[in-house]
Amino acid sequence: MEHKLKKINVSILEALLFAYLMVFAFGCDESLQRTSGDYNVTNINTPWAKALRITQAALADNDPLARVHAIEVVASTRRLKLMPQVLQLLNDKSMPVRFAAALAVGDLEYSPAKRSLNQLLNDNDANVIIAAAYAMGKLGSFEYLEVLRKAAANEDQKVRANAVLLLGKSGDKSSLQLLWHTLQDKDSDDRVVYQSAEAIAMLGDEQIFPKLWTMLISAYADVRLLGVRAMGKLGTPGAKNALIRMLGDDILEIRLVAAEQLGVFRNPIGEPKVLDVFKKKLTRTLDKQASERTNVLTALAIGQIRTPGLRKFLPQLLENESKFVRIAAAKAVFQSIK
Repeated sequence: MEHKLKKINVSILEALLFAYLMVFAFGCDESLQRTSGDYNVTNINTPWAKALRITQAALADNDPLARVHAIEVVASTRRLKLMPQVLQLLNDKSMPVRFAAALAVGDLEYSPAKRSLNQLLNDNDANVIIAAAYAMGKLGSFEYLEVLRKAAANEDQKVRANAVLLLGKSGDKSSLQLLWHTLQDKDSDDRVVYQSAEAIAMLGDEQIFPKLWTMLISAYADVRLLGVRAMGKLGTPGAKNALIRMLGDDILEIRLVAAEQLGVFRNPIGEPKVLDVFKKKLTRTLDKQASERTNVLTALAIGQIRTPGLRKFLPQLLENESKFVRIAAAKAVFQSIK
């Protein structure tokens, strides 16, 4: 069976950040001074110590994509001790890096950065401006959410898509009517429509379920993938059942993303699908790019499912030849802390 891929001009964050745009795993103690087991940073060979080194190195990597991924790891796993390094990236020459750094400030409600955000409100890129406005809103200056609402009608579809993403992340349910309008607006392109659907799911509006379901049954694999991510954001019993259904999808990447999203809800039912990657050596016949992508998604799924049977594979992923796989594995190590 041929699985078509629909060319979607997704938002910058969909293109650059790890799968699931900001599904964050909170609840870890921030202290880096572990004293025993895998989390003892005095032993440089532990997974924890390796994950820390990988993340620090990625924050300073010459590749802006690596810096973006590393920033997401810091924010999603609450590595507050690394935030001073992230703050330096608010002035990065790469727009996606400045965008991601501003989001990290907002997601962590990192108040020491508030003064630095002021300069980004006058950035020469509208995407960075709305990221800074989002962060200001998360730091208590709620009037800046109006910047996001106005940007949701921007003629630039990338700006519009990122604006609706941030409205969903903001938790501001008063924006639901606007998001529904953006979803249904004939002037919204695919990336805006799908991002609006996910944003509505983030805000917990169960009326979005039928739209997400149509995404799950799409003939296009990438649309199904976006639907899986959005269902994970919705998180209702019906959404979770839909995710279980997607564990049977013919596309490996979709199965892995579904397994990860179920893991967010502490449901390990997708564990066998992740184990298949190792037991059946599913990356052996893939080209380099596909193998890298599969290993990234595998690491991310392990970080959410966190069973001993999966965590034992993290050390080898931390040593993968791809720095993006190593960054994803580092995130999984941080998430695996009890």
